Parts: sequence; structure tokens; C-alpha cells
Amino acid sequence: MDETSRGGPDAVVFGATGFIGRWTVLRLLEQGRPVAAVIRDPARGRTGGGELRAWLHGHGAGAERLTVVAGDLTAGPGLGLSAADDERLAGVRDVVNAAAVYRFGLRREEARTVNVEGALNVLRWAATRTGLRRLIHVSGYRVGLGPAERYPLPEAELAELYRGQGAYEGSKSEADAAVRVVAQQLEVPLTVVNPSTVIGHSTTGEAGQYIGLSEVVRDLWTGRLPALPGTARTFVPVETVDHFATFMAAIPEHDPEPGGLHWVLDANTPNLPDLVRLLAAHLGVRAPKTLVPVALIRRLPAALTGANPETLAFLTEDRYDTASAERVAKAAGLRQPPVETALRRWADRLVADRFGTAPAVLPGGFHDVGGSRTYVAGDRTSPGFVLLHGLPLDGESWQGVLGELDGAPALVADLPGLGRSAPTSATPLAWLTDLLAPVRTRPVIVAHSAAAAPALRFATAHPDRLSALVLVSPYFLQEAAPRLLRTPALATPLLKRISADRLATSLLGDGVPSEEARRAVASAAAQLHRPGVAHRTARLLRDANRPAERAALQALLSEAVSVHLVAGQLDPLIADPGPATVTTIPATGHHPHLTHPAAIASIMRCAAGAPG
Repeated sequence: MDETSRGGPDAVVFGATGFIGRWTVLRLLEQGRPVAAVIRDPARGRTGGGELRAWLHGHGAGAERLTVVAGDLTAGPGLGLSAADDERLAGVRDVVNAAAVYRFGLRREEARTVNVEGALNVLRWAATRTGLRRLIHVSGYRVGLGPAERYPLPEAELAELYRGQGAYEGSKSEADAAVRVVAQQLEVPLTVVNPSTVIGHSTTGEAGQYIGLSEVVRDLWTGRLPALPGTARTFVPVETVDHFATFMAAIPEHDPEPGGLHWVLDANTPNLPDLVRLLAAHLGVRAPKTLVPVALIRRLPAALTGANPETLAFLTEDRYDTASAERVAKAAGLRQPPVETALRRWADRLVADRFGTAPAVLPGGFHDVGGSRTYVAGDRTSPGFVLLHGLPLDGESWQGVLGELDGAPALVADLPGLGRSAPTSATPLAWLTDLLAPVRTRPVIVAHSAAAAPALRFATAHPDRLSALVLVSPYFLQEAAPRLLRTPALATPLLKRISADRLATSLLGDGVPSEEARRAVASAAAQLHRPGVAHRTARLLRDANRPAERAALQALLSEAVSVHLVAGQLDPLIADPGPATVTTIPATGHHPHLTHPAAIASIMRCAAGAPG
């Protein structure tokens, strides 16, 4: 169906490629509405928006009702639309402006250009739509709380506003007043929505913004949050992106009178210290015990506190009137998802995506396994393969192999105390036994390097629980690690400071690594910089290379059945592998799953009984 036969778009979203905007486009399309998305890149034009279309397709929405047009909020009231595109949008009934520059440290004019002038340009353009039913403007929950709005402000007041709140929040405050005043002057049917901190999807945790509260979670995760600003009653409310987008899409039908000002947030959000403790327990890290008054932080140099002055305005004990938003939500049949569950899922996804730096191939979450808050991804009950990483890596080291398995169900876990998992007092075998307790299949267990020890012990103790065992670079049959790496006092500081580039050279040699290998090593380096991980890695290197441990595993190997050993040509087996099948991969060393993932995947399929 082309846009002519369907009458053209009846809703348009500005900021459609942003975090809130794309979810709003998705919800409108799910309502069966023809939607236009305005994007800045003119090269993409009407048939473009490939990234947005791909995202929508990945979330189950067909893009046949989507029209993409090129425009620019900063280009004046015409928005930089061509005459043809402006005509194409003549029948638009609902306009959603979710466009904004959301960043701290902006210059005043940089923030005003989009957040104020751009918002007014959208408003003035919307006023020219003869069939306009509603303009929905996304504001902020810390704005519009004072006396009656005024616009424009005298320069002295405006300068004070930006000086006191910072460029981002100052521009949102100015825009909130400007849009409301000018909408009244132009008789534009306006609804303002004031969302709180928008976190990830309530079910998947999928995020898209990595500043503000997500930075607090990042610092908590990386051990850089020794104290928390605020008081025991500091309230930073959250709102899941899917609930907020659904609310926005529901406004035209379920909020019949324009002029609404809706504070959209979950009033059940825990106070900030409780929220941080909740996430710390979930992630298996320590929560800060000290609270520092915001007033004190303001008086100290930012270089000393590490606090961004612009974020301090959000740290208050204020509560907000959500009654009008709740009435709209009730009329639309919407309910807030359980906030604590949503926070945990969001934190899982933040860690999986390394806080926006590298989206995970197989997003996972934290679970109690053998006394450890363990990071687990994939199929926990019916995997065809169980993948266990070696040192100094984490589960991301299987990215390339997973890509070669064509979607075969797999379970991937970070070993306790390593990667993203918290330590445990349980033995590695007890931890692995607990990890595999929910598994109802007989998977192929694939273990690299140090993980070969618990995998081999599990295979000999429970031969009926797996179909085959693949040991990649079984260290106990190879040359022992250099003495330096077997001495924790020397190895720990080296591992704590190692860069991703240096680690890549160490693990992969001087060749050009694949994108998957580069990302896997970067993930490993990031985890080594977290408190305790480098030290635990060094201790495991020492313990695993003790002669008695190596001898015990060599003896145990002769008892195991259906074992396939894989070694790189540059790191060969030097001990007798017994009856096990051995494959040597040419021109690689101790990490063939990083350098030759297709070869490892082929061996795994053969072990599972499928053609290689």
C-alpha cells in the first residue's frame, strides 16, 4: 500500500531516531497508523531512514506505513522540508516533538538552537496543519513547577536561569514556557508531557540513553561510587521507555481536551539510596554507605568530587503530582510495570551493552548461581551448547562463535569472580552444577582454557547430563603460564592497568583482529579494571597451574567420554591426551575461538552430531 492510497501520514514524530522517538514511532505503527518520521540527514530523504527501519523491523513492526522525510528543526518554521514533503504531511493530525539535545556541558546557544528555537519551529509548523488534533511536546519533570509561564524572559532573568540550571536544563525550562505561551497565542491544541528519568524497556531492559542515572549505575558497577550525593529521601523517579511511548501514543484518543500538563513517572520508584542498594545487590557489587549533602558537593571543586554540577539539580526530595497522567493512563488501560523488576532488567542491559559502548550479541542478566551473582546469557533450560570462557576473558569472547552457529540455542556464563560475575565461596564444580541444574537438554559443553577444569570434572561426575565435551586450549596439557602470570603480586597490577589494545596484541598476536575479537577483548579489559577482578584472575592463574592440579586433570581426562580437544598450532598439546579426539588449528595460539570462530563452530557442530 503506498502513501497515496492510504491518504498520507496522519501522525508525525520529530526526534524519531532518538531513544523516546523511535519507541513512539513503534507504538503509533502498532496502532495501525501511517506515521511520518522527520530525520536530519537529507541524503536519506523520503525512502531513507535505514537504521530506524531496521530497528522497527527488529522489534516486530513492519515499516510499510512509515514515511521518512528530511527536515531540520533549526531551519526555521518551515523545518527545512521540501515543498513536496510539506504537502505530503498536509493531512497530519497529531504531531509529536520528542527532539532535543540531551547532554550536559552544552553551550547556551547550542542547547537553545534545538531545545527552544527548534521546539518553537515545530509548534509554528504544526499551527499550519489545517486538521491538527494535537501537538504533543516532550518536556521534563523538573520544569514547569513554578508560577505561571512567561516568554520571552528579560535577558537578565534568562542569563540567571542558564547560570543556575546549566545549559540543558535551562533550555528545557525556557522551552517549556515558550511552547505553552506561543501555543496559546496561536491556538494550537497542545499537550505537554513531563517524563522523569526514562530507563530501558520494562521487559528486555533495552536502553538507549547513557547519561544521568545510568552514569550512577555505571559508577556503581565499576567501583567508582564511594559515596552517594543527597539524603535518604532523595527521589530520582524513573519511567520505562515502553510505558512512556505507549502513554504518548494514547494521548490523542484518551486525553480529549488539549492543554494537559502530565508528569509521567513511577511514584513507586525507591528513594535514590534504596534504588542504588537494590541495584548493587542485583549486580553483586558493594553499595556506597555514605551520603553527602548536595549543598556540600556544590561548594567543593568538581575536580575533587567528580560530580557534574548540572546533575545536582535533579537530586531533590521533591514529589510530583501525577494525577492527570494517571487519569489518561487509566482511560487507555495502561498500568506501570513493576518498577524494581524494570530497574533490574535495565541494569542487566546496561552491563550487557557496556553502558552503550558495545551492544551485546547475546544480552543476559544476573542470577544467583552457586552463591555468586552470575552473569548469564542465552537459553538457561534448553541449550544445545554451553559456553564457558577462559582467562582473562568473559562470555563476550564467544561472540564470533555464536555468530557462526546460525542461532543455535546456547547458554553463556561468566565464571564466578571473573568477567561480570561476583565471586563465591563454592567450588567451581559446585557453581557449574548449579548453573546447569535448570538445563533439560544434553548439551555440548564447550570450555576454553581455565574453564576446562570445572567442565571436565562435571563431565566425569555427570556423564548423562551432556552429549559431548569440547575443551579448547586445555591448559593442563599445554605449556604452563609464564611465572610472572602465576605470581599474583606481580600479575595483578599488570592486569589492572592493561589496555584493550595491549591485551589484544597479547592474546591475538600482531594480526588485524576481527570486529568480534576486538570487542571481546575490549570487554575483557573493561572487566579487569573493575575492583577485584584482576586479583581473582591472577590467583586463578596461580592455582590452575600448580603441578598437582594439572596432574589431577590429566588423570581425569582418561575417565571422560566423548571428549574433543582443540589446540592452536602455536600453542600445542605437550602432554598425552589419551583417547580424546584432537584437532589442531593452524596458525593460531591459545585463543582459537577468537581468531578462528568458524573452525570452532564446525567442531562444535560435529560434536553435537550435526554436519560440520
